[in-house]
Amino acid sequence: MKILTAFITTSIIALSSGVAQARDLGPDEALKLRDAGTIQSFEKLNATALAKHPDATVMETELEEEYGKYLYQVEMRDAQGIEWDLELDAVSGQVLKDHQDT
Repeated sequence: MKILTAFITTSIIALSSGVAQARDLGPDEALKLRDAGTIQSFEKLNATALAKHPDATVMETELEEEYGKYLYQVEMRDAQGIEWDLELDAVSGQVLKDHQDT
């Protein structure tokens, strides 16, 4: 029984270590990072996202910290009703992902 318990515990640890470690940042923490100049302004990040899809509307945004990097997630809907998910590096403003939401 001890061997089975040890095996299960080891399996759980191995599986959980491979899971992405993303942390959502609240509005207060996000504003502090922006005010400190650590990340770009939300207006600039949204403008970068809108430049990729000029006829779209920003539906939702979220700032995350993943493996020490600040990522800005943007959900958009264009004039045809197509939803887009973009991920930007919140420090540099570089678009990391831009794909149609399925």
